[in-house]
Amino acid sequence: MTCARNERYWKRAASFGAYDGVLRGLVHLLKYDGVRPAARKLGEILAAGAAAIAGQVSAAEILLVPVPLHRHRQGERGFNQAEMIAAHARPRLPPLLGRDVRVETGALIRRRPTDSQVGLTLQQRQEQMRGCFEVAAPARVKGRGVLLVDDVLTTGATASECARVLLRAGAAGVWVLTAARTMRIDVRLEPSEDGSVSVVGAVKV
Repeated sequence: MTCARNERYWKRAASFGAYDGVLRGLVHLLKYDGVRPAARKLGEILAAGAAAIAGQVSAAEILLVPVPLHRHRQGERGFNQAEMIAAHARPRLPPLLGRDVRVETGALIRRRPTDSQVGLTLQQRQEQMRGCFEVAAPARVKGRGVLLVDDVLTTGATASECARVLLRAGAAGVWVLTAARTMRIDVRLEPSEDGSVSVVGAVKV
Protein backbone atom coordinates (compact mmCIF):
# COMPACT_ATOMS: atom_id res chain seq x y z
CA MET A 1 0.00 0.00 0.00
CA THR A 2 1.43 3.39 -1.01
CA CYS A 3 0.71 6.37 1.21
CA ALA A 4 0.27 9.93 0.03
CA ARG A 5 3.19 12.23 0.79
CA ASN A 6 2.84 13.98 4.09
CA GLU A 7 5.06 15.39 6.82
CA ARG A 8 4.43 12.81 9.51
CA TYR A 9 5.83 12.71 13.01
CA TRP A 10 4.48 9.36 14.12
CA LYS A 11 6.30 6.06 13.78
CA ARG A 12 3.39 4.11 12.34
CA ALA A 13 -0.39 4.32 12.03
CA ALA A 14 -2.63 1.28 12.44
CA SER A 15 -6.33 1.00 11.64
CA PHE A 16 -8.72 -1.93 11.67
CA GLY A 17 -10.16 -1.26 8.23
CA ALA A 18 -11.40 1.14 5.58
CA TYR A 19 -13.77 3.97 6.47
CA ASP A 20 -16.69 2.40 4.66
CA GLY A 21 -19.71 0.20 5.21
CA VAL A 22 -20.22 -0.97 8.79
CA LEU A 23 -17.22 0.93 10.15
CA ARG A 24 -18.44 4.20 8.66
CA GLY A 25 -21.90 3.50 10.08
CA LEU A 26 -20.53 2.91 13.59
CA VAL A 27 -18.48 6.12 13.51
CA HIS A 28 -21.52 8.12 12.38
CA LEU A 29 -23.74 6.56 15.04
CA LEU A 30 -21.35 7.71 17.75
CA LYS A 31 -20.07 10.99 16.35
CA TYR A 32 -23.18 12.46 14.79
CA ASP A 33 -26.13 10.60 16.29
CA GLY A 34 -24.80 10.38 19.84
CA VAL A 35 -25.34 6.61 20.11
CA ARG A 36 -22.77 6.08 22.83
CA PRO A 37 -22.88 2.25 22.92
CA ALA A 38 -21.19 2.38 19.50
CA ALA A 39 -18.03 3.50 21.31
CA ARG A 40 -17.62 0.08 22.89
CA LYS A 41 -17.58 -1.71 19.55
CA LEU A 42 -15.25 0.93 18.05
CA GLY A 43 -12.93 0.48 21.02
CA GLU A 44 -12.85 -3.28 20.44
CA ILE A 45 -12.19 -2.70 16.74
CA LEU A 46 -9.40 -0.21 17.40
CA ALA A 47 -7.71 -2.59 19.86
CA ALA A 48 -7.85 -5.37 17.27
CA GLY A 49 -6.15 -3.10 14.74
CA ALA A 50 -3.40 -2.35 17.28
CA ALA A 51 -2.05 -5.87 16.78
CA ALA A 52 -0.24 -4.53 13.71
CA ILE A 53 2.09 -2.39 15.87
CA ALA A 54 2.27 -4.57 18.99
CA GLY A 55 5.91 -5.51 18.51
CA GLN A 56 7.07 -1.98 17.68
CA VAL A 57 6.17 -0.04 20.83
CA SER A 58 9.34 -0.33 22.88
CA ALA A 59 8.77 2.30 25.58
CA ALA A 60 8.49 0.94 29.11
CA GLU A 61 5.42 3.09 29.83
CA ILE A 62 2.61 3.51 27.33
CA LEU A 63 -0.13 6.14 27.26
CA LEU A 64 -3.35 6.18 25.27
CA VAL A 65 -3.87 9.82 24.32
CA PRO A 66 -7.16 10.69 22.58
CA VAL A 67 -7.10 13.50 20.03
CA PRO A 68 -8.80 16.33 21.97
CA LEU A 69 -11.75 18.40 20.87
CA HIS A 70 -11.90 22.12 21.55
CA ARG A 71 -13.93 22.78 24.69
CA HIS A 72 -16.67 24.52 22.71
CA ARG A 73 -17.06 21.59 20.31
CA GLN A 74 -17.04 19.10 23.15
CA GLY A 75 -19.63 21.17 24.97
CA GLU A 76 -21.90 21.12 21.93
CA ARG A 77 -21.48 17.39 21.34
CA GLY A 78 -21.48 16.42 25.00
CA PHE A 79 -18.51 14.06 24.69
CA ASN A 80 -15.25 13.44 22.88
CA GLN A 81 -15.64 10.31 20.76
CA ALA A 82 -11.88 9.65 20.79
CA GLU A 83 -11.88 9.58 24.61
CA MET A 84 -14.76 7.11 24.67
CA ILE A 85 -13.13 4.84 22.11
CA ALA A 86 -9.82 4.93 24.03
CA ALA A 87 -11.54 4.04 27.30
CA HIS A 88 -13.13 0.94 25.75
CA ALA A 89 -9.94 -0.07 23.93
CA ARG A 90 -7.64 0.18 26.95
CA PRO A 91 -8.53 -3.12 28.71
CA ARG A 92 -7.80 -5.05 25.51
CA LEU A 93 -4.35 -3.58 24.88
CA PRO A 94 -2.13 -4.91 27.74
CA PRO A 95 -2.25 -8.53 26.47
CA LEU A 96 -1.19 -7.29 23.02
CA LEU A 97 1.56 -4.94 24.20
CA GLY A 98 2.83 -6.96 27.15
CA ARG A 99 2.46 -4.13 29.66
CA ASP A 100 -0.13 -1.88 31.20
CA VAL A 101 -1.59 1.03 29.28
CA ARG A 102 -3.00 4.20 30.84
CA VAL A 103 -5.49 6.60 29.25
CA GLU A 104 -4.19 10.17 29.50
CA THR A 105 -6.79 12.80 28.62
CA GLY A 106 -5.38 15.91 30.30
CA ALA A 107 -1.93 16.33 28.82
CA LEU A 108 -2.84 17.24 25.22
CA ILE A 109 -5.28 20.09 24.66
CA ARG A 110 -6.78 21.83 21.65
CA ARG A 111 -5.96 25.53 21.88
CA ARG A 112 -8.44 26.82 19.30
CA PRO A 113 -11.42 25.56 17.33
CA THR A 114 -11.09 24.69 13.65
CA ASP A 115 -13.52 24.68 10.77
CA SER A 116 -14.65 21.49 9.08
CA GLN A 117 -11.85 19.95 7.02
CA VAL A 118 -14.18 18.31 4.51
CA GLY A 119 -13.12 19.31 1.00
CA LEU A 120 -9.77 20.78 2.05
CA THR A 121 -6.51 19.74 0.42
CA LEU A 122 -3.75 18.15 2.47
CA GLN A 123 -1.81 21.42 2.50
CA GLN A 124 -4.89 23.37 3.63
CA ARG A 125 -5.52 20.85 6.42
CA GLN A 126 -1.90 21.10 7.57
CA GLU A 127 -2.06 24.89 7.63
CA GLN A 128 -5.32 24.83 9.59
CA MET A 129 -3.96 22.41 12.19
CA ARG A 130 -0.59 24.11 12.68
CA GLY A 131 -0.36 25.39 16.25
CA CYS A 132 -3.78 23.99 17.10
CA PHE A 133 -2.58 21.64 19.86
CA GLU A 134 -0.51 22.05 22.98
CA VAL A 135 0.90 19.71 25.60
CA ALA A 136 -0.34 21.27 28.82
CA ALA A 137 1.40 18.75 31.07
CA PRO A 138 4.75 17.70 29.51
CA ALA A 139 5.73 15.70 32.60
CA ARG A 140 2.88 13.29 31.86
CA VAL A 141 4.23 12.32 28.45
CA LYS A 142 8.01 12.74 28.81
CA GLY A 143 9.83 9.49 28.16
CA ARG A 144 6.63 7.56 27.49
CA GLY A 145 5.34 5.90 24.36
CA VAL A 146 2.13 7.50 23.13
CA LEU A 147 -0.66 5.72 21.29
CA LEU A 148 -2.64 8.58 19.76
CA VAL A 149 -6.30 7.60 19.40
CA ASP A 150 -8.94 8.93 17.00
CA ASP A 151 -11.97 7.52 15.21
CA VAL A 152 -10.80 7.98 11.60
CA LEU A 153 -7.47 8.73 9.94
CA THR A 154 -7.98 10.78 6.77
CA THR A 155 -4.97 12.76 5.49
CA GLY A 156 -3.12 12.50 8.80
CA ALA A 157 -2.79 16.28 9.21
CA THR A 158 -4.45 16.29 12.64
CA ALA A 159 -2.55 13.27 13.92
CA SER A 160 0.75 14.63 12.63
CA GLU A 161 0.33 17.94 14.43
CA CYS A 162 -0.58 16.13 17.66
CA ALA A 163 2.47 13.88 17.28
CA ARG A 164 4.72 16.87 16.60
CA VAL A 165 3.87 18.64 19.84
CA LEU A 166 3.96 15.39 21.84
CA LEU A 167 7.48 14.64 20.60
CA ARG A 168 8.56 18.20 21.31
CA ALA A 169 7.31 17.71 24.87
CA GLY A 170 9.53 14.65 25.27
CA ALA A 171 7.39 11.65 24.26
CA ALA A 172 9.57 8.64 23.44
CA GLY A 173 7.57 7.98 20.28
CA VAL A 174 4.07 8.32 18.85
CA TRP A 175 1.97 5.66 17.14
CA VAL A 176 -1.48 6.41 15.73
CA LEU A 177 -4.44 4.11 16.35
CA THR A 178 -7.80 4.63 14.65
CA ALA A 179 -10.78 2.40 14.11
CA ALA A 180 -10.97 3.31 10.42
CA ARG A 181 -8.89 4.85 7.67
CA THR A 182 -9.98 6.60 4.49
CA MET A 183 -8.47 5.24 1.30
CA ARG A 184 -8.58 6.26 -2.32
CA ILE A 185 -7.29 4.80 -5.54
CA ASP A 186 -4.78 6.90 -7.45
CA VAL A 187 -4.89 5.88 -11.11
CA ARG A 188 -2.42 7.09 -13.72
CA LEU A 189 -1.38 6.18 -17.24
CA GLU A 190 2.19 5.03 -17.91
CA PRO A 191 3.65 4.46 -21.40
CA SER A 192 5.34 1.11 -22.01
CA GLU A 193 8.44 0.42 -24.08
CA ASP A 194 6.35 -1.18 -26.82
CA GLY A 195 4.32 2.00 -27.24
CA SER A 196 1.24 0.81 -25.38
CA VAL A 197 -0.19 2.54 -22.33
CA SER A 198 -0.64 0.83 -18.96
CA VAL A 199 -3.11 1.82 -16.27
CA VAL A 200 -1.35 1.86 -12.90
CA GLY A 201 -3.23 2.17 -9.63
CA ALA A 202 -2.19 2.43 -6.00
CA VAL A 203 -4.10 2.69 -2.78
CA LYS A 204 -3.35 5.98 -1.02
CA VAL A 205 -4.29 7.01 2.51
